[in-house]
Amino acid sequence: MLLASCSRRAESPVPVEIEHEVSPAPARVGPVTITFKLADSNGKLITGAHIAIEADMSHAGMSPVFAEAKEEAAGRYKAHLEFQMAGDWVILLHVTLPGGKKLEQQIDVRDVRPN
Repeated sequence: MLLASCSRRAESPVPVEIEHEVSPAPARVGPVTITFKLADSNGKLITGAHIAIEADMSHAGMSPVFAEAKEEAAGRYKAHLEFQMAGDWVILLHVTLPGGKKLEQQIDVRDVRPN
């Protein structure tokens, strides 16, 4: 017996390199600046992306912190957050590329120090 079916090919993931830096380093309770560099697999900087940020403590009980990254220069984005408590934080980036493709990236910020 031969079965035929229609199926859509899964879209291949968009290869994007995301570099980040948290300042001050090491991170402390209070305001921090996170800078990002977005590039494709060939190293070409990606302009015009939208980056929404959600930061949570690694343990339950804290409200998340939200921010938007703004493009400061071609392919370079900056966001301001406030870590409300010492400990480990998880930052989730919700990235929408210029063509509409979406991706998520997780960044772990360990050992945020008391102020």
